[in-house]
Amino acid sequence: MVGSGNIGTDLIAKLLRTPGLEPAALIGIDPDSEGLTWAAARDVVATADGVDWLRRHHDEVDLVMEATSAGAHRANATLYAELGLQCIDLTPAKLGPGCVPPVNLNVALDAPDINLISCGGQATIPVVAAVGAVTPVPYAEIVATIASKSAGPGTRASIDEFTVTTAGGVAEIGGAERSKAVIVLNPADPPVLMRNTVFCAVPADADHDKIVASIEEMQSRVAEYVPGYRLTAAPSFSSDVLRFPGWSSDVSLNRLAVSIEVEGAGDTLPTYAGNLDIITCAAVRLAQEIRAHRLQGAAA
Repeated sequence: MVGSGNIGTDLIAKLLRTPGLEPAALIGIDPDSEGLTWAAARDVVATADGVDWLRRHHDEVDLVMEATSAGAHRANATLYAELGLQCIDLTPAKLGPGCVPPVNLNVALDAPDINLISCGGQATIPVVAAVGAVTPVPYAEIVATIASKSAGPGTRASIDEFTVTTAGGVAEIGGAERSKAVIVLNPADPPVLMRNTVFCAVPADADHDKIVASIEEMQSRVAEYVPGYRLTAAPSFSSDVLRFPGWSSDVSLNRLAVSIEVEGAGDTLPTYAGNLDIITCAAVRLAQEIRAHRLQGAAA
């Protein structure tokens, strides 16, 4: 685990209780890091030597998880490739294929650098993909609202990358033809839970019942590994007639709105930090699938 901040520490907590996954080390750069102290107290190797530690110990590691910032991951990725280490990237650097576990797991299992898009992407792309499984989506827009207190230095340093990478994932993985992503840091006290709104343009004659059923089925799939992931209201359809360039003027489009809330598990983070919890849960789920894939390959 590279990055000893909030996300890295929470990942260690989740790995310690996940069968088949064992944290080899928590790697940071600050000897006084609270995360390194926390990990060391639980008999996890904790080092402030940065990624140089991997040069000496790469043969003890099967997988790297990067929880720093987009800029730091761009600098570190060359070393991981040199050492032949597969990496799950929790920053929005987007050097490798983007992955949202319940949507496109197959693209990630053998990729050397796997990108988890962003917390907002993990929360909203499944919904867009669920809509797209029923009907074309010419446009999708997501708004992720997180508690300001849950946004650490890595998150704040990567805001620009968040919007670009998340919007790209909504299109590339979610299947929307055009997309937009917005992140809001809410300074409210007490802090609010992570809330996400997904707006999709859908053909007016699309089957609403099938769309809702697809969204609800996807919500259940995400909740299997993120228990605090839930719809806050039934998906709603407006009768507004929308127009988009490239779509025939004979096609009427309506607006679909979906609201999602994410409550954290409270492992090492406050429960309001669902934005951090959903991406650490996604990383653990992906690591489990990579392990199963490697074991299957070894047995073949």
